[in-house]
Amino acid sequence: MSNCRIILAGGGTGGHIFPAISVADAIRNRIPHAQILFLGAKGRMEMEKVPEAGYAIEGLDIAGWDRKALWRNLLLPLRLLRSFWKVRLIFRRFRPQAVIGVGGYSSFPVVRYAQWAGIPNFIHESNAHAGKSNILLGRRATMVFVAVKGMERFFPAEKIQLTGNPIRSAILDISQNREDAIRYFGLNPSRRTLLSMGGSLGARSINEAMGSGLNDIRDAGLQLIWQTGRSYAATAEERCRGRHEVWTSSFIREMPIAYAAADLIVSRSGAMSVSEITAAGKPAIFVPYPLAAEDHQTANAQRLVEQRAACLVTDAAAAEQLVQTAIRVASDAATCTRMGAAARQLFVPDAADAIASHVLEVIEKPILR
Repeated sequence: MSNCRIILAGGGTGGHIFPAISVADAIRNRIPHAQILFLGAKGRMEMEKVPEAGYAIEGLDIAGWDRKALWRNLLLPLRLLRSFWKVRLIFRRFRPQAVIGVGGYSSFPVVRYAQWAGIPNFIHESNAHAGKSNILLGRRATMVFVAVKGMERFFPAEKIQLTGNPIRSAILDISQNREDAIRYFGLNPSRRTLLSMGGSLGARSINEAMGSGLNDIRDAGLQLIWQTGRSYAATAEERCRGRHEVWTSSFIREMPIAYAAADLIVSRSGAMSVSEITAAGKPAIFVPYPLAAEDHQTANAQRLVEQRAACLVTDAAAAEQLVQTAIRVASDAATCTRMGAAARQLFVPDAADAIASHVLEVIEKPILR
């Protein structure tokens, strides 16, 4: 293709940003000169992470529905109108041949405007329970990419393509062995190792449970790699002072190494965390975020629980049950091995390449005719 121009829209969390970058990389691998522009929300993670990956991004003045301070939602209609106006100007300048929405509230005005303008548009639904925005957009989308089977209850069946979730390529090739990975974090390879993570923004219930259970983890002969998120980082650092069986940080950049080191993972059940855990073939205890839209994190986790690939502890029960459940499961090597193998069976590979192939095929059709 002599002139390929594609917009990717969405963000808000790493679960939307990193898959979008993976799709962009897959497109660039096929068409090195492709022009790719990201659109996201001002002040959110994508404004930092996308440029770090080597792509241009423009920010929209838009926010999602605030479930805690409802009065803030009074400005949403105005922000949505301003976003549509900016999207219109960007489209007139960039002239995209296709638009891909990867989730997050910033994707809605971008994909909707593409539909109004008659531009091929695609959405990717990463969760087992579709969000309301994607359900609305899916009715007029050119194609809907989904991560799991059974999504016909949300989208027109003829538009659905089962692709799985695009994940970072480094996760697919965890070459480091367990012992070297554990030493990377300054821990003891002879101890069973927990990896606790709450997503890119952290998870209060998981962090507080881990912080209160540090002595129990130590006494059980386990050790901990603990990603806290920024808000809990200082508290965790204080609690871990002098403890040699814990490594803690607000963010883990070396996730492939962390996965290689882990005998058991404790995590929220956002779509991308679940997909990375299945790709790594690791057993997990999921603590779904209770305020997730349509309770989609519970649906994500339940899919693995039903296949005996994971356990589920509710957010409300985390303080009393999480650490003891983690100790019981992590101490049983045979159970961890069985759960990890079951998790790996649920992984759908090559998602980014599949999405790139479908998008480029639609763009090329007018040229081929």
